[in-house]
Amino acid sequence: MDINVTEDKNNALLNRREINFTVKFEGPTPSRNDVRSKLVAMLNAPLALTIIHKLDGEYGMQELAGYAKIYEDAARMKQVEGKHMVTRNEIPAEPEPEAAEEAEEAPAEEAEAEVVEEAEE
Repeated sequence: MDINVTEDKNNALLNRREINFTVKFEGPTPSRNDVRSKLVAMLNAPLALTIIHKLDGEYGMQELAGYAKIYEDAARMKQVEGKHMVTRNEIPAEPEPEAAEEAEEAPAEEAEAEVVEEAEE
């Protein structure tokens, strides 16, 4: 995945940087979190204050056009951005391995119990 910044503008009124960029990739389309992580590393910006506003791609093309906003502080970000955009760009919490295994086993046991009950009827 290769990211090329096409425009980097400072918006002093909203206390943020506005970044237009293109992403060239091979294989499946990269996730929003993957693009954000690479962009943050490239620009040396805080991950929690970076919002990927849009990623647009064309069918069959291995390229995305994106727009990101990097805020100076979290309070201003929550004041300016819509709640859905902040939620969409939250850092995903990784589940603990033990909890994930238990969650996968429980539905399978319930499904087997339902099949046995239907067979008895």
